Amino acid sequence: MLYAIIAVDRPNSLPDRQRVRPAHLARLRALLDEGRLVLAGPHPAIDSPEPGEAGFSGSLIVAEFADLSAAETWAAADPYREAGVYREVLIKPFKQVFP
Repeated sequence: MLYAIIAVDRPNSLPDRQRVRPAHLARLRALLDEGRLVLAGPHPAIDSPEPGEAGFSGSLIVAEFADLSAAETWAAADPYREAGVYREVLIKPFKQVFP
């Protein structure tokens, strides 16, 4: 089943986000290679695709996991979460309608 991982960054998290980004992306690439990643990306903190020093307010990942517990376990080991980038993470079942 698909799950939406909705994360909210803590204030001033940009330096930590930049520092651990390669490890975060490697985990997402693994999901992509396994055919389990639907989409992933950050929420810019301002109305711009390149927010610069404003940074990001969070992230969204939609991916396939065996169950909610597996999604929670995967999300708990995310480098952004371990580095304290995220102040809150919500994981919800997701039913894709489009495309």
